Amino acid sequence: MTFTVEFEREDDGRWLAEVLELPGVLAYGQTSDEAIAKAQALALRVLADRLERAESTPEFVTISFAAA
Repeated sequence: MTFTVEFEREDDGRWLAEVLELPGVLAYGQTSDEAIAKAQALALRVLADRLERAESTPEFVTISFAAA
C-alpha cells in the first residue's frame, strides 16, 4: 500500500498534512516535517484499528508514504 501525503502551510503559519487515501487523516504541525510525521502516525493507527476490527484482510502488508 502506498499512501500520498499532501501538505501545505496555513495562513497562520502552521503546516497541515493529509493522507489522501484515508479520509479524515490529517494533522497540524509547527513544521512540515512535524505535520507529516503526525499524519503518518495517525494513518498507521487507523490501519491498525481496521486490522483489529477485521475490516481489512489480515495478511502481511508493506506500507509506504509519498509526498505530493
